[in-house]
Amino acid sequence: MKKHGMLNSHIAKVLADLGHTDTIVVADVGLPIPEGVTKIDLALKLGNPSFEEVVSSIAEDMVIEKVIVAAEMKADNPQAQAYIDHTFADCPIEDVPHEQFKALTRRAKAVIRTGEAKPFANCILQSGVHFG
Repeated sequence: MKKHGMLNSHIAKVLADLGHTDTIVVADVGLPIPEGVTKIDLALKLGNPSFEEVVSSIAEDMVIEKVIVAAEMKADNPQAQAYIDHTFADCPIEDVPHEQFKALTRRAKAVIRTGEAKPFANCILQSGVHFG
């Protein structure tokens, strides 16, 4: 049994398999999951686990070189936007229209579904490289 890091075996496998520029998505309960993209469903009930809890856990274990969010997050979910801005202050954050965001999810290695039930609580995390 692992002692540190990501304990969810499905997420740990996805993280271990990521190459440079590969992406994963952390999604709220409403984001559509594209056909053919691996879905890791963590949702237990509305709000649980939260978007922030899941993103924070993944960020502890993943080299992230870029974050992509929907441009609508800024107006419709300022709390999530503030969290993203704070958590990834040293990382480029790109915002795109929500329709473009959904199109980008089709290239993701996995979509991790949270229990978050607030608008636009989604992000795409792009993998960087850890050279030690």
